[in-house]
Amino acid sequence: MDVVDLRSFYGQRLGTVARRFIGRGIRKRWPDSRAQRMLGIGYATPYLGLFREEAERCLAFMPATQGVVKWPSARPSLASLVDEYALPLPDAAVDRVILVHALEMSEDPAALLREVWRVLSAGGRLLAVVPNRRGLWARMDTTPFGHGRPYSRTQILHLLRETWFTPTGWDEALYVPPMARGWFLRSAPFWERTGATISAPFAGVHIVEATKQVYRPIPARRERARLVPSLEPVLAPSPGGG
Repeated sequence: MDVVDLRSFYGQRLGTVARRFIGRGIRKRWPDSRAQRMLGIGYATPYLGLFREEAERCLAFMPATQGVVKWPSARPSLASLVDEYALPLPDAAVDRVILVHALEMSEDPAALLREVWRVLSAGGRLLAVVPNRRGLWARMDTTPFGHGRPYSRTQILHLLRETWFTPTGWDEALYVPPMARGWFLRSAPFWERTGATISAPFAGVHIVEATKQVYRPIPARRERARLVPSLEPVLAPSPGGG
């Protein structure tokens, strides 16, 4: 999906509901961002607004394949069109990164996460919002969460560990089915409360927090075993000389 489709979705009633519940999960993980350098990758602007007024710095990077829109609309722009595998930042430049509509859309999510690892400061924190493979939102292409590659919990944890992150927290959101009817959306808070209470497996998105491993493990190479050539059999005379 391009940036026009994403902006259109968040301008609709269903998009407003999604932003409210996902934003609540993000804010639960990061209640305070004062003195933090924040970066959003993908289409994270609906959620970066939660931190813009209190963070030291707040930037939005949008992948070249997606496109870019001005953000914020009434102030000097903080958004930029970038190559997601070569972010225009020095090493350890930011303290926190939010990934929204990024991992599932990326052609090489491992390369994207390694680039995020590079720009995060020591002990920096990552928050990734990814579609749940078992949820209804991933099965309907009428929303952005139905595009790209959804993830199971096991898959996203494996991907984070493979790219030198340590998962530290987990939440889920969007238990409400993706139906845009007004009467149904009015029941959305009930769906969210019920799904969270019973830990239902069909939430629309995973919200996973991870920290940067400063000392990442380097696999040890095994020393090659030296092969000894087999010996040819030799006929020896018997002691009796027979």
